[in-house]
Amino acid sequence: MDEAERVLARLARIKELDRLAAPPRELLVELQQLVGEAEAWVRLEGDARAGAAAARLAEEVALSEEVVSESAMLV
Repeated sequence: MDEAERVLARLARIKELDRLAAPPRELLVELQQLVGEAEAWVRLEGDARAGAAAARLAEEVALSEEVVSESAMLV
């Protein structure tokens, strides 16, 4: 499976987990994996716009990690 297929498969898993109302921590793990796969794809393709998109994705996942951690402390 190439990098693009990995990213698309991961996105499908995330969409399904969201549809099933999976716990935030489970979605976060998938998002973290998505970042790594997207970065691998960018390294292979060497596209600047894709690199910027992967960086934005990493930032958003980092923010999500903070939100999930904070909400866990409230429980």
